[in-house]
Amino acid sequence: MSTLRELLERFKVEAGILSDLAAAADLLSWDQDTYMPAGAASGRGQQLATIHSLLHARITDDRMVDLLAELEASDLDPRGVDRAMVREARRVADRAKFVPARLVEELAKRTSSARVAWSQARSENRFELFAPELAAVFELKREEADAVGRGGPRYDALLDEFEPGATVAGIKELFDPLRAEQVALLESIAATGVQHSDAVLKRNYPVSAQRELCRATAASFGYDFEHGRLDETLHPFAIAIGATDVRITTRYDENFLNTALFGTMHEAGHAMYEQGIAPEYRRTPLGHGASLGVHESQSRLWENLVGRSLPYWEGAFPALQAAFPSQLAGVALRDFYAAANRVENSLIRVEADEVSYNLHILVRFELELALLDGDLAVADLPDAWNGRYRDYLGVTPPTDALGCLQDIHWAVGLIGYFPTYAIGNLVSAQLFEAAKAATPTLDDDIRAGDFSGLLAWLRENVQRHGSRYRPAELLVAATGKELTAAPYLAYLRGKYSDLYGLR
Repeated sequence: MSTLRELLERFKVEAGILSDLAAAADLLSWDQDTYMPAGAASGRGQQLATIHSLLHARITDDRMVDLLAELEASDLDPRGVDRAMVREARRVADRAKFVPARLVEELAKRTSSARVAWSQARSENRFELFAPELAAVFELKREEADAVGRGGPRYDALLDEFEPGATVAGIKELFDPLRAEQVALLESIAATGVQHSDAVLKRNYPVSAQRELCRATAASFGYDFEHGRLDETLHPFAIAIGATDVRITTRYDENFLNTALFGTMHEAGHAMYEQGIAPEYRRTPLGHGASLGVHESQSRLWENLVGRSLPYWEGAFPALQAAFPSQLAGVALRDFYAAANRVENSLIRVEADEVSYNLHILVRFELELALLDGDLAVADLPDAWNGRYRDYLGVTPPTDALGCLQDIHWAVGLIGYFPTYAIGNLVSAQLFEAAKAATPTLDDDIRAGDFSGLLAWLRENVQRHGSRYRPAELLVAATGKELTAAPYLAYLRGKYSDLYGLR
């Protein structure tokens, strides 16, 4: 009969092996989206399928099942770290045991070929190149949802992987009033007739200088380049290849400064979360973020509540002018700040202003829900996408590359992921409000380019905990409140009333 200590040791050894296998798969995926030659896609798909099959086999092996059962029946502290590790491992195991190994392999291979097809289709603006792959991905995800959900709503089964405990009904309940408030704010802004120009952002900004700017900006926030790197990709992302190797990517446009600069801020926020998880959680089930919504709160906080704030640019604008003297000669700070926060009914989610951003998410949420349930055929996606953009944002994508091909998420099987962006917006404002209450000098610190206090608060209250606490529990502990849209909506109204002279 094994002692509790022996059981825990065996469990942690196994958890470490699973973590290492996942990190190897992540490294292969990072390479595929950065430096891998296009012709290597099929081989890479097989390599990923092998690793994911090994992961699945170890998670569902009788030894792991029996070990978890013994630990759950033990007298582990209900509020302790070890109990939380077992809880998270059980969560993964319960999902895995209902998914056949064949499906795991097929998904790995299909998403590998689909991401290559998506990249080609986007660059050539030919949706038909991607449509068969997308249809195949959704068919496999339906099978996964049916296996994991065991008769429940398909979308709930997939959403739960990214946002534990969330449901379609709950998301709709959260989104409906949010949509109404943000549409009303957009209409109020439009009614002012004020149109801030963003022409200053669309001058020629050499990519070499942008690279230096992005690297310096990420480092100033607190991103650790000793344990990370910044590379270029078609669709920016952050990825943790183990606890000591957290990488970020961005995309450069020499005729639009926002793309790389704010994209880098966003991904640095994700990466700093991973870098801030307590070292003792490395190679354990707690060594990742609490949820994708909490993760997005970190990226949106640094991108928007810091990076698009007036205090930030009051401190950072002189250095930006020095980096781009000809482009920004004679440009006033307030004009640049207004340009960076210009509200418009735009086409591209990652470049959308804060007021309209959640409407971009709503489009994707509704469409992937319809695709998953079979209410929308993949062939009809471009028209459905364009119709919703007309209805919600008053614009129609002129090409599919600027429409339904702009995001990589569906190509890599991330169905149920998009709602976490909107959740992240709400959480970011709630956390920032609490951080300001705890640090009355926060605006002055940001103005001075000192982000250490904010990062320390986030590390203490959010990041170090990894996934020890459920998202709702973590948010209440950090802010004293359950999730509410009130801080986010108050933030938007205050900021944009000032920018657009709203009463």
